[in-house]
Amino acid sequence: MTTLDSLMLGTTDRDRLHAWYTSVLPPERADQAGPYWVLDYGGFYLFLDGRDDVQPANPDPARTLLNFDVTDARAAVERIEAAGGTWVAPLEDRDGSLFATTQDPDGNYVQIIQVSPSERATMEAGGDTNLPAGMLPSQAFSGFAAPDTAVVATFYRDVLGLRVDGEPGDIISLVLGHRKVIVYPKPDHVPATYTILNLPSIDIESTVRDLTARGVVFERYDGAEQDELGIHRGGGPLIAWFTDPAGNIISVLQD
Repeated sequence: MTTLDSLMLGTTDRDRLHAWYTSVLPPERADQAGPYWVLDYGGFYLFLDGRDDVQPANPDPARTLLNFDVTDARAAVERIEAAGGTWVAPLEDRDGSLFATTQDPDGNYVQIIQVSPSERATMEAGGDTNLPAGMLPSQAFSGFAAPDTAVVATFYRDVLGLRVDGEPGDIISLVLGHRKVIVYPKPDHVPATYTILNLPSIDIESTVRDLTARGVVFERYDGAEQDELGIHRGGGPLIAWFTDPAGNIISVLQD
């Protein structure tokens, strides 16, 4: 399988581009990784690479457009205009969907798109006539419960090292790449007897040892061929199980 998950922009002024994108099209996260700024747009990454072998302005910007799907195109337009942006194509309503094209400080074309609900549903359906009207499979997410989401938020964030969004005590989200899993409060929660979340690892032994050092206790099950670390080696992927503070069963398994 081949996936496209990032785009790199070469620039003579990396910090200027970083300031522009984070102010007018705010990413979920913006981190510096070595020589790059890495902007996370819902699991798609925009890399900003400072270089001395490119021109200050893109000489042929029409070749490539960066498309940004936004929830409020008019608000994005206001931010771009406040930043002094110019328009290649001003905001236009196309049968309920909004489009506008501007240029970033290097002259790269950036298109703002707010797709109408009906058009998004049509795009999702494609040629599948069996899909119920209006359903958005690509936006699907799963969830599970805990009696106290503040407690499990601390566990998932501080022990497992995952990103956790939301207010502890209310519904929270575990950010897993471009996917999210919600955890909702349920005072009378009874844990399931099966695994509710699987976390892949490229080196399960190292992961299990690290989690053990962080205080995680791995489960032992009758009939399972588990080694001294708690890793099941009786067929199928290598896997080990533990529970969160709510008793929900989580696994780490060899990718």
